[in-house]
Amino acid sequence: MAIVHKTRTQLVVEVLRNKILSGEIAAGESLRQAALAEELNVSRIPVREALLQLEAEGLVNFEPHKGATATELSADQVDEIFELRALLECELLKYSIDDLTDEDIAEAEALIQQMEEATGHLDNAQGELNYRFHNILYCRANRPHTAELADALIKNSLRYVRMHLLLAGGESTAQDEHKELLRLCAEKQSEQAQAYLREHIISAKDDIKQLLRDNDL
Repeated sequence: MAIVHKTRTQLVVEVLRNKILSGEIAAGESLRQAALAEELNVSRIPVREALLQLEAEGLVNFEPHKGATATELSADQVDEIFELRALLECELLKYSIDDLTDEDIAEAEALIQQMEEATGHLDNAQGELNYRFHNILYCRANRPHTAELADALIKNSLRYVRMHLLLAGGESTAQDEHKELLRLCAEKQSEQAQAYLREHIISAKDDIKQLLRDNDL
């Protein structure tokens, strides 16, 4: 396996992304570049580059005279993000499913096992594993532009996915749904798999919106 060397910017992105997704950095909290640079023992340049990347992922906002802040949670945003996810991810699955290999299916099964083992852990493991699981199902689509758009939306939704898994009871149903989705993919049942994937995404959206409303967000 090749050794992956990460730049300072990549490392800062990962640290800040984890802090935002875990809630350690609260929605609306100011992200002061000088303070972050001192905390992470880097210059301001990789911090600013990292914040710009996180802005592209929808996790950071840059506001005039205020600087960078962690994005607020929004029920309206959930609607748009998850409905677009359903549209694009079903399209990717349609083009990918027939070419998924036995190795792809085995890797996805292993990720489901890891998600089950991570159940109840208050960290980002579930969200990251969920992200990797879905990406495997789309890896044979050969639709790079669609994949790029879908990936940005998936990353944008990670905070909400974590909320669903840990706070809205998503953990209790997610793995059974993943197993059924993977079964349909392994059997190359394209139309059924697409319909099931859409329901999986939209159901998560509805749960998250209810949680946001319950907490007046």
